[in-house]
Amino acid sequence: MVSFREDPFPALVAAIIPVAVAVLFSIPAAPFPAAAQVTATTAGAPKLALPIRCQPGRDCWLVNFVDVDPGPDWRDYACGTKTYDGHKGTDIAIRDLRAMNKGVAVAAAAGGVVRGTRDGMEDIDFTQKGAPGIKGRECGNGILVVHDGGWQTQYCHMRKGSISVRMGDTVKQGQKLGLVGHSGRAQFPHIHLSVRLNKEVIDPFAGPVGKSGRKKKCGLGPATLWQKDALAQLTGETTALYNAGFSPDRPDPKAARAGILGNPELSREAPALVLWVDMFWVEAGDQLSFGIYFPSGKPLTRRTIPVKKTQARRFVFVGKKRKTQPWPAGTYRGEITLVRGKGTPKELTLTVTREVVVR
Repeated sequence: MVSFREDPFPALVAAIIPVAVAVLFSIPAAPFPAAAQVTATTAGAPKLALPIRCQPGRDCWLVNFVDVDPGPDWRDYACGTKTYDGHKGTDIAIRDLRAMNKGVAVAAAAGGVVRGTRDGMEDIDFTQKGAPGIKGRECGNGILVVHDGGWQTQYCHMRKGSISVRMGDTVKQGQKLGLVGHSGRAQFPHIHLSVRLNKEVIDPFAGPVGKSGRKKKCGLGPATLWQKDALAQLTGETTALYNAGFSPDRPDPKAARAGILGNPELSREAPALVLWVDMFWVEAGDQLSFGIYFPSGKPLTRRTIPVKKTQARRFVFVGKKRKTQPWPAGTYRGEITLVRGKGTPKELTLTVTREVVVR
């Protein structure tokens, strides 16, 4: 079982990296609370497009919101807990390191002028033994864009060497800025988008509070900063069975998250047939069912596992060891289903299937 936390970073990182000497010059800025309850008009606020070129729910997933609780607890805009204490942005993750290496574009959520960049940091889990220090550079490789009226957007954890804009460039909404990465204070490849007004964090789902902004405690603000199409893609179900596959033995979560575990074929001599799944935002009380089926359709193994703890990310597997005889050849099917609130009006059922050829 794996959960994750990441990404507190300085309010402003404005940096220039000359090609010849690759030296970072940063402009300091005052710290700010996790979620600012800014009383302001929404006039002139940027309307944000998706900051990543992907299809949410299919090849990318929204995994963390802004923490809008000003104290030591945490709360997202909907009064849920899909965030953590002090989180200052919106995190959209991609499937694994293989997808990262292939390249997923980061796009400008709104047009503006580039006022800060940083590149050159390694794409590596900062908690890994021997990882380089990141103090003062928690955002990793990133870009700061300023907009009219004191608004800013900041993009963090981008891939090393991918940033395609420079200080002073004017960028248009939707323009490619670089690639999703794993740099800075990050434990998984994703883009982190922070939105600020006069250096105070604004949750783009809630928007500013006050006379023309959000007045209630929970739910979307009346003037969310997202464009209509982007909002529709980002307000779906956050629980996801986002990756799954077969393995010939006990699967390693690190290998799965590196994108090297999805075996399309297995040997008849494989010591086991194991079905695994990686998930975002499972909740206590969920029921997770696994089924592996022979080519004939007969069950090889079936098992239901109760989820006892709410977690941002969890890796689970079920399998069957081979006895003396080789596995029958053919295509095996695996099915994983998560059920939440069975029998209630809010029942949720998510299912993912995988196949593997045994030769």
